[in-house]
Amino acid sequence: MKYILILLLAVVQFAHAEVRDPETNFFNQTLGDFSEELATAKASGKKGILIMFEQKDCPFCARMKATVLNQSEVQDFYQKNFLIFPVDIEGDIEIYDMAGNPIKEKDFAFKVNRVRATPVFIFYNLKGEPVTRYTGPTSGVDDFMLLGNYVVDQEYTKESFTRYKLNNKKKN
Repeated sequence: MKYILILLLAVVQFAHAEVRDPETNFFNQTLGDFSEELATAKASGKKGILIMFEQKDCPFCARMKATVLNQSEVQDFYQKNFLIFPVDIEGDIEIYDMAGNPIKEKDFAFKVNRVRATPVFIFYNLKGEPVTRYTGPTSGVDDFMLLGNYVVDQEYTKESFTRYKLNNKKKN
């Protein structure tokens, strides 16, 4: 009985150690100048920038943060490959777009990126061009990791994410 309790505690501690706060471990800090962030991404060998468009009280955004973006595997992979920033689609804060033009968060979301529902994940290449867009929550960690690999491996130049996902599920 004693060994079972020790084993159970070890499993619980291991599982708990894999969950980290997404606000500090998934997202990067920014002053809101995405043109400067592009230069930083290039200089640090990243594949691009990922922006999560979100809004207050969005249940799907909260679900992504609580079940996917808080996982250390996700955080480590995405931090290795991208600079990652949240943008509030209702925000009045002035930021600078990928070209360095001043714009409010909400205008960057709606007028530039046509974001209406949340969450929306848009991956930008190192030229500041959007290369992949995913709307809504993923079904879980595996799908979000697959989405990241899709972008890192530039599979978006060959096929849609839906097709890529189907082809990769067949392989497994």
